[in-house]
Amino acid sequence: MSRVFVTGLGVMSPVGHDVETFWKSLLAGKSGAAEIQNFDTKGIDRTIGCEVKDFRFRDHLSAGEARRMGRCSAMAVAAARMAVKQAGLDLQRFDGERASVILGTTMGEANVLGELESTWIHEGEERVQPSKLPLYGSTLLPIHVARAIGARGMVQTMPAACAAGNYAIGYAADQIRDGRADIVISGATEVIEKLQFAGFVRLGAVAPERCQPFDQGRRGLLVGEGAGIVVLESEESVVRRGATPLAEVGGYGLACDAHHITRPHPEGAGSLFAMSQAIKRSGLTPADVDFINAHGTGTAANDKVESHVVRSLFGAVSTGAPKITSIKSMIGHCMGAASAIEAVSCVLSLRDQVIPPTINFENADPDCEVPLVANAAQKASIDVVLNNALAFGGYDAVVTFAKPGVLPAPEPNR
Repeated sequence: MSRVFVTGLGVMSPVGHDVETFWKSLLAGKSGAAEIQNFDTKGIDRTIGCEVKDFRFRDHLSAGEARRMGRCSAMAVAAARMAVKQAGLDLQRFDGERASVILGTTMGEANVLGELESTWIHEGEERVQPSKLPLYGSTLLPIHVARAIGARGMVQTMPAACAAGNYAIGYAADQIRDGRADIVISGATEVIEKLQFAGFVRLGAVAPERCQPFDQGRRGLLVGEGAGIVVLESEESVVRRGATPLAEVGGYGLACDAHHITRPHPEGAGSLFAMSQAIKRSGLTPADVDFINAHGTGTAANDKVESHVVRSLFGAVSTGAPKITSIKSMIGHCMGAASAIEAVSCVLSLRDQVIPPTINFENADPDCEVPLVANAAQKASIDVVLNNALAFGGYDAVVTFAKPGVLPAPEPNR
């Protein structure tokens, strides 16, 4: 059973259109929150979100590609090309049938469908452009990426709510461990769509101006968008190519607490199981985890329950529980793409031995007592990172990442 390494990273985010800009922005505590620009927010009580600003298709795609894709696909292709370039991969010289693409999303190209619907309602059926209909569909996302980079293996979309990125990365790692692929381009992509945005506002889940994870005064999440892509590669392929691994993918844990469509289980039963399984399947114990990238949405219930689970699994703050942060305070909740973008951040934390901050933290909440890295980045000794994704409906997915050489040899039953 092969080890699985990360050899390339790509990102399109509200705080940067490339990996290093994104990372510098996070470490500086830069917020991507601003007035929504991509659709009319008239009649919606909240107007602040975390969009990928000034994203121009032609900066990343050919004219032909730009005509075939919606915004969701275009961001995924842009991020995938970055990741493949960093990995030093040329799939024209590689057996493309041993390279697969597995991507997560929540709604895919829902904005394309929204635009078509709006045109039909306000301008009439005859104004609907038939050429735009084929752009819609989440199944197209990995196909567009595969075409762009020359992968000819399996393509798969993982529509696993706001845990889709971790689902995709975990499943991609399995493809390599099971010998079905040597390389998998994985991650997730999402756009802010008007109906989705308005729905979260109606749920009372959206903050008026800023996201404050784990703060006593938190008032909800901010909707975000973007794409996060990782190149996953077998140990044999890494050695054969002479590639430099950035991190190793450990185990992953999945669960569904099935408690309520929008509220987590009050004791965090599903997330506790998923976190425990991710650690166990990595051949580790909770004591080996140095840092947790929290789901940390800034909603009252999520932050309280996630904090409870962290204390249950790792002990009280005073016992040396791992540091914790939520970059959603800066990039918003990027829905299906959230944990994929956060996976990029986790790998960068391992590379640079630094934890980005949870910004906007002002007042401690007794229900959220965790070792939070608040308001300023913090240097740390990091060997193992836990990446949490705890989505609506109980879609819980947790993945571990480690510095190369830290994890024990994989066992067949992991």
